[in-house]
Amino acid sequence: MKKGIHPDYHPVVFRDSGADTAFLTRSTATSDKTITWEDGQTYPVVDVEISSASHPFYTGRAKILDTAGQVEKFRRRFGAGRS
Repeated sequence: MKKGIHPDYHPVVFRDSGADTAFLTRSTATSDKTITWEDGQTYPVVDVEISSASHPFYTGRAKILDTAGQVEKFRRRFGAGRS
């Protein structure tokens, strides 16, 4: 890698307040807030609204949409095979 052209890549804690969960990972994100992690080190913390711990797709609470009904509604309204 060329020196001086890449952003600083460092450990960061992402905290999901909705799920009361925090993840330690590496990122280029920065923050003025810090947190002391379980290992005793102090890391910058970035608060997020949605993470894999609270997203409906990953938690199994996703809603399934009736897409077939929407297609039929479109065809009734505009006709099938119109040119």
